[in-house]
Amino acid sequence: MLNWMAWTLPSGLFFIGIASILLVMTIWEIRKPCVERKGWLPISTTRGDRLFIGLLSSAFVHLLFLGLTDLSLWIAFAISIILLVILIRWG
Repeated sequence: MLNWMAWTLPSGLFFIGIASILLVMTIWEIRKPCVERKGWLPISTTRGDRLFIGLLSSAFVHLLFLGLTDLSLWIAFAISIILLVILIRWG
């Protein structure tokens, strides 16, 4: 059924991770609805907005690492997680 895609452990973990983040954010929003707020980002954002900006930023961090360095992508992953936490908390 899913033979059209070459599923590997990293790609499976990626999609499981994204689905888990969305599930947790949905539960968090149901239990404690958020209001727009202004952090250090130049726009008023909700948690979902900051999550989207963080995921987009993580993609750019990974692309920069792939294009400009020979370093391990685990370093880009660690930077992305730290960036995502900072954006969700204070963005």
